[in-house]
Amino acid sequence: MSFNIAIDGPSGAGKSTIAKRLANELSFVYVDTGAMYRAMALYFLRKQIAPQDETAIAAACDQIDITIAYEDGVQCVILNGENVNAYLRAEEVGNMASSTSIYPCVRTKLTALQQKLAKTSDVIMDGRDIGTCVLPKAQVKIYLTADVAARAKRRYDELIKKGVEADYAQIEADIRKRDDRDMHREISPLRQAEDAILVDSSRLSIEEVLAVLRDIYKKAEGNK
Repeated sequence: MSFNIAIDGPSGAGKSTIAKRLANELSFVYVDTGAMYRAMALYFLRKQIAPQDETAIAAACDQIDITIAYEDGVQCVILNGENVNAYLRAEEVGNMASSTSIYPCVRTKLTALQQKLAKTSDVIMDGRDIGTCVLPKAQVKIYLTADVAARAKRRYDELIKKGVEADYAQIEADIRKRDDRDMHREISPLRQAEDAILVDSSRLSIEEVLAVLRDIYKKAEGNK
């Protein structure tokens, strides 16, 4: 039986960084759910489907298969048999993903694909609704959060390090807006699953958060 770890939480809490590191340590498959949405968006673009055409998008969903595979140690997103990693970070793909991820047909299709992956592999997934909707029976559920000030500072420091001008107040305001949007959206809102363990990373380093999650995993693995 596969072992599943679900990590949910607000933007900027460090979910993806932690999930990737932990997956590598445990030799689990890290499922990049965001990349899967982009792969669907790429398919819509290739078929020249307008983002507003929900009927065509719903019909196209039946023609799509997406999975995660490893080639030479690199994680690859496979769209209908093709490695599409090289195309997923294009701006037009990101815009299409943002526009189409609101549709129930898209979320339903990807949820089914993600659940299929989780049945056959030991996986770690991070997102907003993994423990509540995608993997409700995951053996480990984490709700990784941090206060707004900590998340804003991390984002600010990241941008400054890259040489990008940044306005801390604006970053904090944007995070608050996104939190509100994620928590109050109609489909799969962000919330802590009843059986998820709360981990606040506000004053913890990445290594300290990893240590906490390692302990949680070991206890759960030992109780199988």
